[in-house]
Amino acid sequence: MKVKIITLLLLSCSYLVSAQVKKWTLRECVEYAIENNISIQQSELDLENAEIDKSDAVGNFLPSVNGSASHSWNVGLNQDITTGVLRTATTQFTSGRVSVGVDIFKGLQNQNRLRRSKLNILANQYQMDDMRDDISLAVANGYLQILFNRENLVVQKAQYAVTEQDLKRTQELVESGVLPKGDLLEIEATAATQEQRIINAENALRLSKISLAQLLLLDDYESFDVADEDYMIPKSTITEITPEEIYQKSLTFRGDVKLSMANVEIAEMDLKIAKGTMMPTLTGFYGYDTRVSHQDRSVATGQTTQTQIGTVQSTGDAVVTQTPVFGVAGPLPFVDQLWLNDGQSFGVSLNVPIFNGFAARNNVKRSEVNVRRNELMLKQTKLDLENTINQVWNDAQSAFKTFEASSKTLEARELAYQYAKERFDVGLMNSFDFSQAQARLDNAQAELIRAKYDYIFKLKVLEYYFGIPVEEL
Repeated sequence: MKVKIITLLLLSCSYLVSAQVKKWTLRECVEYAIENNISIQQSELDLENAEIDKSDAVGNFLPSVNGSASHSWNVGLNQDITTGVLRTATTQFTSGRVSVGVDIFKGLQNQNRLRRSKLNILANQYQMDDMRDDISLAVANGYLQILFNRENLVVQKAQYAVTEQDLKRTQELVESGVLPKGDLLEIEATAATQEQRIINAENALRLSKISLAQLLLLDDYESFDVADEDYMIPKSTITEITPEEIYQKSLTFRGDVKLSMANVEIAEMDLKIAKGTMMPTLTGFYGYDTRVSHQDRSVATGQTTQTQIGTVQSTGDAVVTQTPVFGVAGPLPFVDQLWLNDGQSFGVSLNVPIFNGFAARNNVKRSEVNVRRNELMLKQTKLDLENTINQVWNDAQSAFKTFEASSKTLEARELAYQYAKERFDVGLMNSFDFSQAQARLDNAQAELIRAKYDYIFKLKVLEYYFGIPVEEL
């Protein structure tokens, strides 16, 4: 009973451990890499900046509103800002201003900046799409490398298992005196070589897993593994399509081509903006000002004083003048002064550029050079794409032929090995020749695996340039 309980516990623990190890599919690897790649995250930030630039461009069409206020203390002879009277005193004044400005005509710069900001958003999106495609291709390459190393390890272990059986049988024949000891030593050397190959295959498999895990930015290298899937040669008609047809199709969706085209349009917009700086600008403005004095003020008391200023010569009557009597009162209420002392100004301002040290003209020339540079970059991008597609198409054709040749070679090596084994079993072949036949079979099996995954990857690259997603393997 105890033995059964312990066995169940061990099986449960083994199941839990195996359940915790995630087996990644190619699609999961591609999606995770795209989501967590640092370069793509940086590109997403660039896209956010482009959206902010668009908001700036929209804001250029809106009026600009500014407000200002000040409070000052003046000591000595100064002018009262509300009455204009000069007097010697310590005074306080408060003033405020609100101004509004709007561009009526600015050489179409605002319109062109808005168009440029929209093109810049598209350019950043194309750049991000291009990065995603490149990362997907790199992930697919790393994924297939793991599958290749895993299948190669399986083959190496299977070959070693066969060698172990031959070693056991040879040892029995040597002990019975049927075969010389040299044959045993030769088989043992072959087994040792295969053990080394198994170790190398295990190391290659582990390193390929680490490499893909690093590409995915995973920290747990040891538990990372891909799904147990046996990929066969996919059925695809992509090699029947001419490179020219693939190239024409790729021009319609490739991110690098669209990015280059968008850069040309952005450069053309920069040229229009530069030309706009050489045109007159018309701006409308409106301003509202008010001021407040915090000083005491003189006010009439309603009383007058009479002062004789002379006499009438004919009658002798006195000539007097009446002068109003003023008293001192505090300043008017703050709010009342705001409305009593306010003022408005409005109008239009015309600015005509006449000479600015060749700065505007040289900016136009630089923009024209930049347009030509981006046009050349677009032409080079298309040329590179066409050359790459032709190379990839040739590589896929060559890889398929190599795979077919490797398949035929393996069939021949298997027949040769079977014939050699039959001769070795009846003593008509020595162990050295038999080991050579087995080594040739091992090499043919390894070469077939390499050719298989090399063809699968190059086929996927060709489909990638035709617009078929990499993860659809």
